[in-house]
Amino acid sequence: MAIFSIHKVSYPESKNEFRLKGGSRILGYIRQFSATEKVILGVLVITAAFSALAMTGMISSYFLIEVPGKGGQIREGLVGLPHNINPVLAITDVDNDIATLVYSGLMKYDGQDLETDLAESYKISDDGLVYAFKLKSGLYFQDGTPLTSDDIAYTIQKIQDPGLRSPLRSNWTDVTTTVIGPLEIKFTLKKPFRPFLTNTTVGILPKHIWSSMNNDQFALDERNIEPIGSGPYKIASIERKSNIPVEYRLTTWTKYYSKKPYIPTISFVFFADRDKALSALETKTIDSLGSISPSEAVGLDENVNSDYEIRTTTLPRIFGLFFNQNQNPVLADKNVREALEMTVDREALVKTILLGYGLAIDGPLPEYAKSINQNNLETRNDLSSAIPLLEKAGAVYLLEKNGWKKNVTTGIYEKKNAKNVVQSLIFDIYTVDTPDLKKTAEMIRDSWKALGASVEVKVFESADLYQNIIKTRKYDILLFGEHIGKDNDIYAFWHSSQRNAPGLNVAMYTNNKVDALLDEIRTSDDAQIREKKYVELKEIIKKDIPAIFLYSPNFIYVTPKSLGGLDLGSLITASDRLNSIQNWYVNTEKIWKIFVNKI
Repeated sequence: MAIFSIHKVSYPESKNEFRLKGGSRILGYIRQFSATEKVILGVLVITAAFSALAMTGMISSYFLIEVPGKGGQIREGLVGLPHNINPVLAITDVDNDIATLVYSGLMKYDGQDLETDLAESYKISDDGLVYAFKLKSGLYFQDGTPLTSDDIAYTIQKIQDPGLRSPLRSNWTDVTTTVIGPLEIKFTLKKPFRPFLTNTTVGILPKHIWSSMNNDQFALDERNIEPIGSGPYKIASIERKSNIPVEYRLTTWTKYYSKKPYIPTISFVFFADRDKALSALETKTIDSLGSISPSEAVGLDENVNSDYEIRTTTLPRIFGLFFNQNQNPVLADKNVREALEMTVDREALVKTILLGYGLAIDGPLPEYAKSINQNNLETRNDLSSAIPLLEKAGAVYLLEKNGWKKNVTTGIYEKKNAKNVVQSLIFDIYTVDTPDLKKTAEMIRDSWKALGASVEVKVFESADLYQNIIKTRKYDILLFGEHIGKDNDIYAFWHSSQRNAPGLNVAMYTNNKVDALLDEIRTSDDAQIREKKYVELKEIIKKDIPAIFLYSPNFIYVTPKSLGGLDLGSLITASDRLNSIQNWYVNTEKIWKIFVNKI
């Protein structure tokens, strides 16, 4: 029989209440305890209570698991200003970063793999000429207008319009677009093009907004900086000072068709230069900053008490010095280009400029990067007084053997051309205003000055460099970076058809054999054949010396320590880090393990 039980007791003068049967007898026993016994009893009761609580916590922790939670925000710094947050026109990192979140395409990259985005499914014909897509149902732009295949067809039409000069035009040459129905569309190619599927990652424009504009209006319309797309985030507000945007605030798009992001607000804060951006990071005005330089990374890494961490990954990009032989006749002399290349110390650039965050390269693709062995670098540095002298001696011999003579007054090499006009070894290096490229240009300038050339470094803000220098092809030598896709398609950089803007053949290079190889690489499905042709292509370019290839740097990204769900993996462009934005989180919550697969 149980000693204690709970039962209901009634008293005429009070409300019904619950009491412990035998409780009076227990209290009577306790009153008879000595003071010491009462203390011991109290300790035992407290210990039992805490033990029960601890056991409850242990049991709960066993069945609970921490998962991403909704909420919080990220404020990311960007150096520069938005100009064309329009997937048809975007060229700068600032524009592409914002466009990645605001717009969506038929396909998108998830790490190294392509997966459907707006598309529900797609089929490729056996001959590789027809790509047919079926769209998801219930797609909307951020103004509430349905997205259909007409919008996709319009976007491609604008890319193909020669008057608009889209930087993507070469990717869509000789492609016919056919609208089959509101949710079906197909693209027909004149010849197989192996990397074509990657082109369909381009963001889709709302036709109802843009179709009434001519090309001039299209390029200048305010919606290039106040975009409306169909991506996971929309522009919620723009803060301006003196009519110049200083911050974009993005919030999640409620009708987004795929997984909703955990973080409801992403803000982009714009800075005139990197020093201001780094200062904002240190003062916690911003939480993250992309594409920082190796020297900046080293400086930030020394702050052990910071709330941020430094993450790195590889990017398929190469940096080099591209000769514009049309702009400066001196550079049309192959002997001059070869002499200049002989005095460039790639390994020293990697160690001094990149601080080891990258690889030296001697070809147009990252695959041709040279592994930099630290021991080899140290050995080379031990011979630092001898190696440059040998290189300089070889360059001097090459120049003087081919008629170049040093002016005893200026110390600059000179040579009379066929018209008996004296040409001097004078030229400028043009580049963008980033610490790494400025230092690289200055280091190379000093080497070339020591050889006997007069060299100036001219630095520009990224949008200014593209609009006023690259597009117009007004430069002698361009220190420039090229982003190479996962498919290694370098057609836009080296095919002769891409010599003029918006093509990216910034060396103005022409070689019929290279053109043929690039065309063949684009159509071949055989990896071994492509590799063989790439090797052949590299050797031709190396022999012609239209450029001096320097290095392939790592991508360095500063993020909050609290940021989870970010997997940089292997990116194509810096903006691709945002492709997985739906998985990012700064808050967490605990739920029962059995519910994990249901959220």
